[in-house]
Amino acid sequence: MRIWVDADACPLVIKDILFRAAQRAQVLTTLVANQFLKTPPSPYITKVQVGAGFDVADNYIAQHVSEGDLVITADIPLASDVIDKGGYALNPRGELYTRDNIRQRLTMRNFMQELRSSGVDTGGPSSFNHSDRQAFANALDRFLTSIRKNR
Repeated sequence: MRIWVDADACPLVIKDILFRAAQRAQVLTTLVANQFLKTPPSPYITKVQVGAGFDVADNYIAQHVSEGDLVITADIPLASDVIDKGGYALNPRGELYTRDNIRQRLTMRNFMQELRSSGVDTGGPSSFNHSDRQAFANALDRFLTSIRKNR
């Protein structure tokens, strides 16, 4: 099992939680971004810098993820691809995407995108806050604990 991080839009505080979790659980964690990333020295933390462009990092992750891997992303189409490949997807606010909820999230995302393209101001996501950080840390801990139990 490996953790992949869609790192371009991932909040720094979430990356810090992931760095600590990678060390503690000794799980290879790879951050993928189209910009330079600073990571702590660790045998469990790697980074991949991909070229600039729309969805380049997402496509890299989708091509390299394996069954049982965990992907940290807020990108719903990427989460859907990961689930289709037998992986797991967790967003930075602590929501685990599943086969049961990903289609609904994808449909809602596409609907909101249609509204925005027709000129409707739909607002955006709420600001990332302490409870989001805590929800992510708890969800990640639950996931890693369940993986260890199933080994």
